[in-house]
Amino acid sequence: MWGEDSSAPATLPRKPGRRPRVQPHPFAAAHEDLMAALPAAGAKATTSTVTLALPTRGGGPIASPELVREEFDAVSGLVGSGQWQVPMLEFDADLAFAVLSDLDAEAAVWGASVAHLSHLSGFAADLVARGRLLPGVVGEGPRAVWRPVLIGADAAWARTLAMSAASSLFAAELGAGLDLWAEALDCLVDAAARAALGSSRLMLGRGGDRATRAWLAALSGGERTFSVDPSAAAAIARALAEWQRDAVAGPVRACFRLVEPVGDGEDWQVGFALQAAEEASLVVDADAVWRSRGKLPALARHVDAPQETLLAELGKAARLYSELDGALRTARPTCLPLDTKGAHRFLGVVAPMLATAGFGVQLPGWWTKPSSRLGLRLTASTPGQPARVDGGNAGLGFDSVAEFRYDLAVGGEVLTADELAELADLKAPLVRLRGQWIELDARRLAAGLKFVGRTDQATVGELLGLGLGVALTPEGLPVEAIDADGWLGELLSGQTERRLAPVEAPASFAGQLRPYQSRGLAWLDFLHRCGLGGVLADDMGLGKTVQLLALLAHNAGTGPSLLVCPMSLVGNWQREAARFTPQLRVHVHHGKERARGKRFTDAVGASDLIVTTYALAARDAADLRKITWRRVVVDEAQAIKNAATKQATAIRSLPAGTRIAVTGTPVENRLADLWSILEFANPGQLGSAATFKKRYAEPIERLGDEDAAERLRRFTAPFILRRVKTDKSIIADLPDKLEMEVVCNLTAEQAALYQAVVEDMLRRIEQSDGIERRGLVLATMTKLKQVCNHPAHFLRDGSRLAGRSGKLDCLDEILEEVLAVGERALLFTQYAEFGAMLRAHLAGRFGREVLFLHGGVPKVNRDAMVARFQADDPASPPLFVLSLKAGGTGLTLTAANHVVHVDRWWNPAVEDQATDRVFRIGQRKSVQVRKFVCAGTVEEKIAAMIHEKRGLAARIVGTGEQWLTELSTSQLAELFRLEAGAVVE
Repeated sequence: MWGEDSSAPATLPRKPGRRPRVQPHPFAAAHEDLMAALPAAGAKATTSTVTLALPTRGGGPIASPELVREEFDAVSGLVGSGQWQVPMLEFDADLAFAVLSDLDAEAAVWGASVAHLSHLSGFAADLVARGRLLPGVVGEGPRAVWRPVLIGADAAWARTLAMSAASSLFAAELGAGLDLWAEALDCLVDAAARAALGSSRLMLGRGGDRATRAWLAALSGGERTFSVDPSAAAAIARALAEWQRDAVAGPVRACFRLVEPVGDGEDWQVGFALQAAEEASLVVDADAVWRSRGKLPALARHVDAPQETLLAELGKAARLYSELDGALRTARPTCLPLDTKGAHRFLGVVAPMLATAGFGVQLPGWWTKPSSRLGLRLTASTPGQPARVDGGNAGLGFDSVAEFRYDLAVGGEVLTADELAELADLKAPLVRLRGQWIELDARRLAAGLKFVGRTDQATVGELLGLGLGVALTPEGLPVEAIDADGWLGELLSGQTERRLAPVEAPASFAGQLRPYQSRGLAWLDFLHRCGLGGVLADDMGLGKTVQLLALLAHNAGTGPSLLVCPMSLVGNWQREAARFTPQLRVHVHHGKERARGKRFTDAVGASDLIVTTYALAARDAADLRKITWRRVVVDEAQAIKNAATKQATAIRSLPAGTRIAVTGTPVENRLADLWSILEFANPGQLGSAATFKKRYAEPIERLGDEDAAERLRRFTAPFILRRVKTDKSIIADLPDKLEMEVVCNLTAEQAALYQAVVEDMLRRIEQSDGIERRGLVLATMTKLKQVCNHPAHFLRDGSRLAGRSGKLDCLDEILEEVLAVGERALLFTQYAEFGAMLRAHLAGRFGREVLFLHGGVPKVNRDAMVARFQADDPASPPLFVLSLKAGGTGLTLTAANHVVHVDRWWNPAVEDQATDRVFRIGQRKSVQVRKFVCAGTVEEKIAAMIHEKRGLAARIVGTGEQWLTELSTSQLAELFRLEAGAVVE
């Protein structure tokens, strides 16, 4: 492992004469720095150096995107490959597995290769936990090893991991490619197996020779070699190869297809075929195999002797399914006839076993559907109808009780008394009913007959679990369907938002909702009236804030609502509320002088909406819990994705009639994120965190369990409204270009610097005139804009960036959503040095390469950047920082559909030209343009002037900022003055 040291010099020292072929890497961390980053394991590692082949330009290595330096990189030239020597820590396999398994992402920014190896170690541990490994013997040592068994979903996941490996992983051994990757997986699986065994030892009973005992002993612990005669080691290897041959997947495998009988009295059949292991759709049945007189054209590139391969594969399968022995006694086996009991056993027992062993299996489509089994149909009466009630929710919600009646059903269709009697007399496990095959479980039928006509009660939450197919009755019977009227029926339909009549915004709402936003308002109001929570998870730019404000206006006067959001969005909520819902009484609970005790209670009583931040919601939780909130809304709800954090726990504890989570990314990295957000919206809906992990997270994330994923989708769908811009019904409602102003707050540090610059300008301007005065005004404007960007931009002191700028916080939040949905963005700034700072910060923040175009980039490099950004390749850089002058014209960058003007030139024509790099012919997506301004500063005041007098803007500010120099001192003081509310800290 190696990394960059921020204290290293920025450039290589220039030496006279010819450079050595292999040079020390100028940014590489020293051995002691590497050990400090890995304090527990570093001392146990061996120190050495390694030569890496790395991208090189201008005589120096190009910085890794994850560890890009913050200095302004003006080096130009073509990119080539160079040999660079770096210090290295060398670990044995066991220690490497321990380090990678416990890698602390917070302690350092790890390179892409190390991050990939960490993922690989997790995969290795998962394989070992599920028993997907086999023991072996390798080398002349010899050595006892554990090796992975990759079949089915594991093989697919392994291919995905291998193809996503960072190129830097192979920098020490060019050309090694996937062979090196496979060797790394082998080593990590071996180490994971030994870690799992711990101090345990594998031993035989009284039987077994000395060599076998020595091999077994070497399969655990740290010592892998064992001392035996070479012939004995070879004998063990041969025996293992014979034993394990069924686990080794070839390019072609046997495939078994169960065929139902066509007429009465006919047999079921298991048909044989050959199937390409990597192309499941490429199947050749046994009849065609035997008819061929040599190679099969369809499988020619996979197998030379299809007949021999088929026989060999059937022989391997016969070890698991002995009934195949009869078919193998025929000269040309094509199928295996089965009676009904045999077919049922094949469906329930044999098919899963063969699939797990790596064979292909094709079953009738009805077998995997719930409609192929007996179940219950419930007829429920909805507990009351939703109606707005001041200060309450009509007693509805997950805990309200509903009555229902049981009926026995197949495929959701209730069975008649005659059909029930007929089924009770049948003894076959598979029967044809109403033209379709079903599984007839005698115990399930007996249990179901006890339910017929019975009435019962359950909570709405329990009924939803039953009706959405994620829970069973106490007797273990599934519920095929629930008939319910009213709001419960709407929820169970799974299409609530589409079925509800759109709700128009009230007269007090100063705006026009788009059709999909009216449907969103109807959905939010419906859940509110039912006493249920929800997650508004529309794509960025679809107007989540507008829909929430419309809901608040629609339910005005029914009690106070609490809105919790990141600090950087408090000002946005204030302004958007003032714009769209001017009659809504908004109180911001923030700052050192915020209301406490009775003052806070009085402020809540006099307000419709209280806005606070996540940090204060945790700090002031005791005061907030004293209020029974009509509604609690969390914006950017991914902030509570870690359920165990103090702020997530505090926010979940707040009493509320209903709860709404607003996020563009309901699931970021783990399904646990979704559990935490829904636990806030509807406490208890998904059970405990441990239950959710066992029932959904592990099967879906590790095993790719589609059934579990479908159950989770059905159970969460009524409570998550997710619309994406790629949906044609949404795109039709959207403009081609959506422009919005993003108002960012200053940090306290920014406000202090801003005030100091203004005071210095006013003091000096009184003593100057003419050219000197005009120059002073323009210089002040530049300084103020730099302060608004970031204190480090103004101070030029190379200090850290994170957490010190309201603009940077807003940018991070926006780009997090952009990257989460796989889209790309252009970021414009008029300052090249700030562009370099942004590139460094964003590369480190997101671990992705960030392109940067400025005036010093030669044309050939500029063209290469554009080509890379435009490439239809998931690995292409998703973010492109451009200086306004260098990138504002002459480029086509339609791969992006997001544009952010981080700072403003105040010339609408210039900004429009920059935006047109994206909004032009070839753009197929809706373009979102965001223009950043800082609240209460000169930026916001000039933005307001342009907004109010757009037609005059070209004349007012068409020449940039020269018009400022003609203002009087009093006008300048008013324009530059920092307004109250600029800081939300």
